[in-house]
Amino acid sequence: QTFGDYTVFYNVFHSTDVPAKIAEAHKLVRGRDRALLNISLVKNENGKTSLGLPVSVAGNTRNLMQQQQPLKFIEITEGDATYYLAPFVFNNEEVLHFTVQLTPQDAKPMNITFNRTLYTE
Repeated sequence: QTFGDYTVFYNVFHSTDVPAKIAEAHKLVRGRDRALLNISLVKNENGKTSLGLPVSVAGNTRNLMQQQQPLKFIEITEGDATYYLAPFVFNNEEVLHFTVQLTPQDAKPMNITFNRTLYTE
């Protein structure tokens, strides 16, 4: 999703897709009913795209019963790139509504919302 010079990349994936050693290094719990939201913010400036930038990020999930689950983001830095992972628990065939706010140091807050249906493996 694009906001002026910024682009937010996001995806949701099962925690079991993360290799055990990497999950252990970042203190991530793997399981059939656990997933991760991955968020990265890049800036397009003068024809060049930055790697993932440091940003303040907060959000939550909401199910069809309107039950909310706060997302606690873990900052991951690899070289010059920064991205954020938020682990969460879900039920099989659950539709979750995600609301996330990203606030870069030099820009206004950016809000993204999206839905995902999740299935246990």
